[in-house]
Amino acid sequence: MTFLADPFPPPATGHAGHHGHGAATTPPPGSRTVGEIAGWHELAAWRPSPGWLVLVVVLAGGYLVAVAVLRRRGVRWPLGRSAAWLGGVVTLAAMTCTGVGQLGAALFSVHMGQHMVLSMLTPILLLLGAPITLALRVLPAIGRAGGPRRLLLKVLQSRVAKVVSHPGVTVPLFVTSLFGLYFTQLLDLAMGSHVGHQLMLIHFLMVGLLFFGPILAVDPWPRRSAPGLRLLEMLTAVPFHAFFGVIVMGAGYPLSDTFAASARALGVDPLADQATGGGIAWGFGETPILIVTLAVFVQWVRTDSRAARRFDRQAARDGDAELAAYNARLRLLNDRQPAS
Repeated sequence: MTFLADPFPPPATGHAGHHGHGAATTPPPGSRTVGEIAGWHELAAWRPSPGWLVLVVVLAGGYLVAVAVLRRRGVRWPLGRSAAWLGGVVTLAAMTCTGVGQLGAALFSVHMGQHMVLSMLTPILLLLGAPITLALRVLPAIGRAGGPRRLLLKVLQSRVAKVVSHPGVTVPLFVTSLFGLYFTQLLDLAMGSHVGHQLMLIHFLMVGLLFFGPILAVDPWPRRSAPGLRLLEMLTAVPFHAFFGVIVMGAGYPLSDTFAASARALGVDPLADQATGGGIAWGFGETPILIVTLAVFVQWVRTDSRAARRFDRQAARDGDAELAAYNARLRLLNDRQPAS
């Protein structure tokens, strides 16, 4: 599957290194900003990448077909879930099939915008669409083995799935993949080829899904913690993005020779563009925290309400036998105590 080729291949220049030697830290004369290179109309221009476009169509079309199947069976599917899923698909297309997808291969600031959206916004919206729950309701159960539905349940209940969804794996992966990529030679290695760049974008999306999936717990994930613990997981990891952004904003040398070379070729100051990217990473963390906190809080309230209704129904069926037995035990204990 072929993705859109990088429109700005790095110039054949010598690498200045990751410590800012020579021209790597010298702003070019008359340097421009990202806004001067491409305005909003250019960034939003539809420039589809074949591979990403196929993925977008499959995700949107498959989900809508599944919802239609449920409706034919007389089962209603929440409109909010469909809206969240389609919103996630739209953000995915916006980061890969527009001018953003092209310029993200040349400028660090645009690339960082891609990173933040694909790892912290797109996964949240997709997960709020409850795709696994939808699949379990639509997939057929055929034969003794249970068919595709049973296979999906086996995957979710497998030991590998339990390990991968454990916070001891998801939280370090979410944090270390950020610092391990941008402060090592891995960034230039990935940006040195078109395939490496696309794999990096896929990595951002997958890490976001693995991290936010167990926290949102909209679907039947292999591990489901209490709402308070899930919020703690998020608040432990997400602020590292702000910390990372501050470090990038203050860095006095280009983190990537490839980005620095392509920025200079476009007449952009590499350090200024890099600082803009750091600012994007620093300011983006509040959005996912707000969305996830709200979603988990709503789940928390609904869970308590369902438990209360279940208790009330049980009490109505047995004449509140549990409360009567509890009061009887208290009276028995009181009768056994010696008179004062």
